[in-house]
Amino acid sequence: MILVTGATGKVGRRLVERLAGDGHKVRAMSRSVNRADLPAGVDALAGDLLDLDALGDAADGARATFLLWPFSEPEHAARLAPGVVATIAARSPRVVHLSAQAAERSPDSFWAIVEREVEARAQEWTQLRPVGFAANTAMWADQIRAGDVVRWPFGEARRPLVDERDIAAVAALALTRDGHAGHRYVLTGPELLRQDEQVELIGQALGRTVRWEEMTRDEARALLRTALGGFSSPDTVLDAWESFIEHPEPVTTTVADVTGTSPRRFATWARDRVDLFR
Repeated sequence: MILVTGATGKVGRRLVERLAGDGHKVRAMSRSVNRADLPAGVDALAGDLLDLDALGDAADGARATFLLWPFSEPEHAARLAPGVVATIAARSPRVVHLSAQAAERSPDSFWAIVEREVEARAQEWTQLRPVGFAANTAMWADQIRAGDVVRWPFGEARRPLVDERDIAAVAALALTRDGHAGHRYVLTGPELLRQDEQVELIGQALGRTVRWEEMTRDEARALLRTALGGFSSPDTVLDAWESFIEHPEPVTTTVADVTGTSPRRFATWARDRVDLFR
């Protein structure tokens, strides 16, 4: 049995589908899990990661666990991650943690804090360090549904956004096959695209023109907390985006190296998820 925490998230949902489709026994854990939304045969478990008794029961018998840490505050990670990771590691020998590429450059971030706990406690561990998710561009959906302009800061910021399905593909292999223990996989898409180019490709998927309009940093600061789901420091995110203008994240071949299949282009993601913007 494989335990997937955060099973209703962008990656978790895709991972559950992939594992179940490959014939693995899956236990899907989330605070908002709905049996009707899951593939047949998946064991759905509504639970909070911080309820250690419930987490221990969920992890019992799991040969591998996919860990998604759902809180962005570093102080919460420092205080709560030791108990969570110890509870999982005592019952499940293999832990695959969904971290972020930012863990390398931000050792005080919650991603890095949880990484250190996983590496200290798990018998076998794999760190997944994706760059920005292609799915995060859904934050522009309201603007695109309402008109033909996206207003946001740093249109020239470049990122190799990664499709959540490609992250799930790497996670599935790390959970079910040997040879991935001790690896820190930086996962990216196959190309660098500016944010204004991402908007253009979404427009192409919709069959209409969508254009970029630059927003000031001060305007963005006021909107960022809501748009990105409650980051405690909007300026940290803005600083990172601004840095991608001159110093974008490097494109890696990790998805292809691990899975044998090239990662999906952003244009493909936009076509496949076009209903998000209609």
